[in-house]
Amino acid sequence: MAAQRVDALVIFGATGDLAKLETFPALVGLVERGVLDFPVVGVAKSGWGLEQFRDYAAASLKLNKMDPTGPAATKMLSLLRYVDGDLGDDATYQAMSEAAGPGKELLFYFEVPAFLFGRIAQGIATAGRAGGARVMVEKPFGEDLASSRKLNDTLHQYFPEDAIFRVDDWLAFEPVENVLFGRFANAVIEPLLNRTYVESIQITMAEAFDVSDRGSFYDRTGAIRDVVQNHMLQVLATVMADPPEGQGLSNWRDSKARLVESLTPLTPERTVRGQYEGYHDVKGVARDSTVETFVAIRLESDSWRWAGVPVVIRAGKTMAVTATEVTVRFRHPPRDIFGLAPLPHHNELRFRIWPETAVTFTLAGKKPGADWEPQTEELTFAQEPGSDQRPYDRLIGAALDGERWQFARQDTVEAAWKIVDPILGDAVPVHPYPRGSWGPKEADRLLPDRDTWHDPAPPAG
Repeated sequence: MAAQRVDALVIFGATGDLAKLETFPALVGLVERGVLDFPVVGVAKSGWGLEQFRDYAAASLKLNKMDPTGPAATKMLSLLRYVDGDLGDDATYQAMSEAAGPGKELLFYFEVPAFLFGRIAQGIATAGRAGGARVMVEKPFGEDLASSRKLNDTLHQYFPEDAIFRVDDWLAFEPVENVLFGRFANAVIEPLLNRTYVESIQITMAEAFDVSDRGSFYDRTGAIRDVVQNHMLQVLATVMADPPEGQGLSNWRDSKARLVESLTPLTPERTVRGQYEGYHDVKGVARDSTVETFVAIRLESDSWRWAGVPVVIRAGKTMAVTATEVTVRFRHPPRDIFGLAPLPHHNELRFRIWPETAVTFTLAGKKPGADWEPQTEELTFAQEPGSDQRPYDRLIGAALDGERWQFARQDTVEAAWKIVDPILGDAVPVHPYPRGSWGPKEADRLLPDRDTWHDPAPPAG
């Protein structure tokens, strides 16, 4: 059952890019669903007053092609409160407390860099509002295992673990939820997902665009920290983790934690890094930067269910398309009774994660004619484009209700850092690759014998 709803939502960093691009449109969705009907307090240091803050929120809705004069938008804007102040000043938190009202249960959303988490948490506690509160924090959860643990210790000085909601927006993507549904709502799929039937698993996260105006951020981060340690390992866990015990999804995070903990830490031999040509010309990027814009890795799980099944993941920018897919390749039949050797096909189960939602099962049929010739057939379920609920609508709504299964848990975060820690920095050389390609050719050496990368098709339309 959902926990008690909160009495107010407080957003630190409410004039930043995340609020502009995601938060305000999500709040409108929450109003439309009848979830949001209490004060929303924005806290920032911009020199603004309430009307300017509401104007900023209205402009955000227009940017997201939403009507700021519609009924839900109008109500959302009316719920907004604003506190302008320095996050290092206790008076800011006292003003925040007054704006939030007398309710005892508050949800605090930290839309700020992680180095501010400790001071904000202290300010909330000093204002007497930490008791009974919930806290949403944005990734990255540290820069490596040591910093992640330090960040966690800082938050735990003021909030218990079950009050902390760690945001990874990919966990709220409709296509990722579709992976869960496809696995556990169909009796014919789940029994096949194990070492007996699966030969290999691939994930490709391809982005056709470059780092654009995020050069300074990206040159401190790189693809491993930006998308592999969090997004890709969470998606992998969604595909491979055991079904949750009990009723519903309340124990789903336990299953994912066990799967991530079973993955062997990476080594330089099982890692390939790349950097697209022209990356050094991006504003904010060091001229001699060795930060990766592409990474490919090979993992294995030491669990009973998945032992010996190779898992390869690649993620990169300026690639041939923008698309993310999971490909589960099944073993060939044990006997070639039709004399087809070498067998030209695999049975595959593919989950399209981005930008569309789709599940595809690839089978072999007989090509019409006198000979035994295979013909590949694909069975696809695809959701209509544009029908997905916004991920931040899901996430904020879940935190308001106290539902935790869509959020990352610290033990899983730390297990993921343990996997990638050995390859951070310059532990692995970086290879150049041309724009519009599938990354450096060196990534092919990570593939299992006789295997090839599955290149996702371009988005429909």
